[in-house]
Amino acid sequence: MKIILASNSPRRRELMSGLDIPYEVRVLPDIAEEFPQGLAVDEVAQYIATEKAAAYVDTMADDELVITADTVVIVDDEIIGKPKDEEDAKAMLHKLSGRTHKVTTGVCMTTKEKQRQFSVTTEVTFKELSDDEINHYVEKYHPLDKAGAYGVQEWIGYIGVTGLRGSYYNVMGFPVQRVYRELINF
Repeated sequence: MKIILASNSPRRRELMSGLDIPYEVRVLPDIAEEFPQGLAVDEVAQYIATEKAAAYVDTMADDELVITADTVVIVDDEIIGKPKDEEDAKAMLHKLSGRTHKVTTGVCMTTKEKQRQFSVTTEVTFKELSDDEINHYVEKYHPLDKAGAYGVQEWIGYIGVTGLRGSYYNVMGFPVQRVYRELINF
């Protein structure tokens, strides 16, 4: 099978490349990332990944396998998406400060014949972050393209993450260990 990674995320590309499996990137424009009201927060990432996959089915060749993914940050049973602006990013980091939250990535693997979807959840604990630390991170790293307004692989992860239960790579946005296993079994 020819593997297609359907993602604009540089982190997903980096992690997929680390598997030493040939793939190409194909991204369709304007795919909605919406979900039905009332869907359990733990199911949202997988739902969105599956909806993204549906957009590719008509464009796929018979020998292609498309991988789509979506990552959400969950705190207090609420999904925290990507921030609108720097002030929103700072508010998100204040909400995560001194607490444990979940990062869930949903993945969908699709061919013309079949589909497999799954999600992986990791718990992340932050120390109490000072205003200066939050301001420095947001102003220097501009995390507006990241769910929860942070990248664990960046400065804020170095100084702020005090605990992690589950896959580190999942927190980066792509649970490569599980993706590899699912590709082998696919």
